[in-house]
Amino acid sequence: MVAVQLKPDEVKFADIALDSVAGDGTFTGYASLFETPDLSGDIVSAGAFEKSLKRRGASGVRMLFQHDPAEPIGTWTDIREDARGLFAAGRINADVARGREVLSLMRSGGLDGLSIGFSTVKSRREASGLRRLLEVDLWEISVVTFPMLPQARVAAVKGGHLPSEREFERWLTRDAKFSRTQARTIIAAGFKALKTRRDAGERAGQSDIATAIRRATHLFAS
Repeated sequence: MVAVQLKPDEVKFADIALDSVAGDGTFTGYASLFETPDLSGDIVSAGAFEKSLKRRGASGVRMLFQHDPAEPIGTWTDIREDARGLFAAGRINADVARGREVLSLMRSGGLDGLSIGFSTVKSRREASGLRRLLEVDLWEISVVTFPMLPQARVAAVKGGHLPSEREFERWLTRDAKFSRTQARTIIAAGFKALKTRRDAGERAGQSDIATAIRRATHLFAS
């Protein structure tokens, strides 16, 4: 009798930005970043997922909640390597209770981590002591609470949900990098009012406002 492996050997948390969560539950993000050491002392090389993705495809990789095989919450529609890392696009199934809960938490910013479940195929120990993952067999990608690669957070929520004033202020200060005073001005009267105050001679003492507005506009459009 041949033993059948029922779960991955390892999990790897990656706090990568979920770029957006649309009204129908679709979202994108990065489940792993190349050449970026995580808190467990691992670093992933480009190409590590190539063979596994070719064999399994996106449909063969499960979308789970907190790595629990009893908690599937949706499906992955696209998983691929690019220059940055492992890009993933998927859709949360809001027809199931857990899916609705996860979707609500993601939209409110209470849940914003991705994590991979995998088996190591090839690796080597670097002189620095880091373990370099050269080839892995990807089993699943989970939406999780606690990340191991602290790089980013959820960038924006789109469609089907308008942020509260508090959520919008947090986004403006945390992601768009406005000061709290600037953020409150934007909330009260919009970007134009902020520029008007600057042009009227107010000394804000922060980074260039025009640059910040361009940054925020780019984040809204992403």
